[in-house]
Amino acid sequence: MKRGEGKILQVALDVLELERAIEIGRESLEGGADWLEAGTPLIKSEGMRAVRVLHETFPDVPIVADMKTMDTGAIEVEMAAKSGASVVSILGLADDSTIREGIESAHKYGIYIMVDIMNVADPMNRAKELQEMGTDYICVHVGIDQQMRGADMLSLLEEIAGSGDITVPLAVAGGIDASMAARAVCLGADIIIVGGNITRSSKVTESAREIKASMTSAMSRRPGGGVAVGAAAVRAGAMDEELFELFSQVSTPNISDAMHRKGVLRGIKPLFEGIKLVGKAVTVQTFEGDWAKPVEATDVAKPGEVIVIYGSSKDVALWGELASWSCKQRGIAGIVIDGAVRDVEEIRRMRFPVFAKYVVPNAGEPKGFGELNAEIRCGGEYVRPGDWIIGDDNGVVVVPKERAYEIARRAKEVWKNEERIREEIKRGKTLSQVLNLYKWEKK
Repeated sequence: MKRGEGKILQVALDVLELERAIEIGRESLEGGADWLEAGTPLIKSEGMRAVRVLHETFPDVPIVADMKTMDTGAIEVEMAAKSGASVVSILGLADDSTIREGIESAHKYGIYIMVDIMNVADPMNRAKELQEMGTDYICVHVGIDQQMRGADMLSLLEEIAGSGDITVPLAVAGGIDASMAARAVCLGADIIIVGGNITRSSKVTESAREIKASMTSAMSRRPGGGVAVGAAAVRAGAMDEELFELFSQVSTPNISDAMHRKGVLRGIKPLFEGIKLVGKAVTVQTFEGDWAKPVEATDVAKPGEVIVIYGSSKDVALWGELASWSCKQRGIAGIVIDGAVRDVEEIRRMRFPVFAKYVVPNAGEPKGFGELNAEIRCGGEYVRPGDWIIGDDNGVVVVPKERAYEIARRAKEVWKNEERIREEIKRGKTLSQVLNLYKWEKK
């Protein structure tokens, strides 16, 4: 194909289980996908058998083998070609000799080479070099871990496609959804590579159809305008709003999974069911029975923020109904206490989000010891002013402010993955069957 000769939707089957890949691939094709990709995780899990079986199952569909080759270009391309791949992916970071060998091998076997320029130091110049070597496609790609930190893939695409120097077809990959797919088409992408936003959907066919429709509707648009995404858009003034939306869409178990089981405030539970708490921390350090600083924090916290208190005592309450009313009137999102509260019936009635370790009837005295907005330990975890606090029926987690965007994105990916697994369980499989646990048990 040449630049501009139609737009291809390539679905990256980045799962570990071949049976699941086939099922998801079939549903993707029903939704309008053009190419199927044996993703790197699938190839590492199943080897060339993955490419072979996909080709046998879908003989009329081009299969892309995402080998991410860095060495022995000829051998790896030959393996994929003989297994039924139509396109093989090599990394642009590889030595020129590896890429040239891969290209020659591919053309000998009548298939094509796509070179992925993920992580190259100078993408524009490397794209020119790859074109001169004779690559068939260049993939503008931002990796998953980079996506989680907000790397801006569309700006890179705009630079390369808009230069006028690159004439080979451009593929684009990196967290693409329907909106981004349309923007990528407008910017000049020829192949839209989508992974999780299709493969992790509970309704794969509908998701593929939505993205394909967005690509079709964008065909007549001109490049330019409204491209910024990820961290670029966030830094333009929407950081807190973006994070609030992302954290509101996921559960504390999703976030805990994204943080590798870290960040959970141990022993701290909601006072009632149905709580959802999201906000940035205002911290309070106080001493046993002294509720002055916790209440004074109500005057410091801004609307939407969460007061987080270390109070040490399990026998004397630092918080109650009247303090909760003060917070609710000011729009403060909620309270988290490593300590005790009281007046729980009234707090439940007003539905003000309070999380605590203990419930007792007696209160202490306002003496004024302690400190506001200093680093504290709460539920065994360090909490600093501005860290993100998320609470629900499962408990509370703290997310360090400098990693908030990354963790929010990773938690959303956990949620997507569970959506697909849930759908497969509803179709009759057990969880162990979906995940093929017996194969992946530690030996």
